[in-house]
Amino acid sequence: MRNIKMNLQFDGSRYQGWQRLGDNNNTIQGKLETLLQKMTEEEINIIGCSRTDKGVHAKALICNFFTNSCMTIEEMEEYINRYLPDDIVAYDFWEMDERFHSRYNALSKLYTYTIDNGKYQNVFKRKFTSHIPEALDLSLMEEAAKVLIGTFDFAAFTTMKSKKKSTTRTIIDINIIKENNYIYINFKGDGFLHNMIRIITGTLIRVGKGEISPKDVQFILGSKDRSIAGPMIESKGLCLMEVKY
Repeated sequence: MRNIKMNLQFDGSRYQGWQRLGDNNNTIQGKLETLLQKMTEEEINIIGCSRTDKGVHAKALICNFFTNSCMTIEEMEEYINRYLPDDIVAYDFWEMDERFHSRYNALSKLYTYTIDNGKYQNVFKRKFTSHIPEALDLSLMEEAAKVLIGTFDFAAFTTMKSKKKSTTRTIIDINIIKENNYIYINFKGDGFLHNMIRIITGTLIRVGKGEISPKDVQFILGSKDRSIAGPMIESKGLCLMEVKY
């Protein structure tokens, strides 16, 4: 079978996330599989590099699927984009070796969380930012972020319920940048647990507001106790930016 890889951009505002939920087609995976099955007349299981949460966006989510279709890559790309809704675009199609797996072969992922730090929310960017008008101490947030860089058990920063799956992950870098009224928190890691970035971001915001200290973040990390970490911030400010292989 042919193994087809493609990139996706999507506005996740009206979707329940990446992963197909039973008969619910209001997911990115569900929309794509329904379309691919019509295109190929085959049962298609599309594999995504990341299971983004409800409301999370993507600039470059990598996915792949197997098919016996004789359509050319160009024909597939044209067909898929003709019938996808306006808030999803597929691009950069490649035919890969059969061993390529968009999730298992990924070496690192880069996510950005965007905060609108202006007094009033920018109405034109409200679907892609979280509005926090309070002043935030970025130097304290950067100090707290350094505590989380490395390989650790991030059990305190996930809503994952399973006790059988490992909660150890490696964060390669957390970079915080302010441009005008916007704060961009960039997370690079080998992979992230369910809601991990949103909980870390919520915790860093508490640091920025002076509610907790960077030393408290060190304690939270070591505790592995979700109940003492910061709140999980809303999903709409989060976007998958890049995946490296």
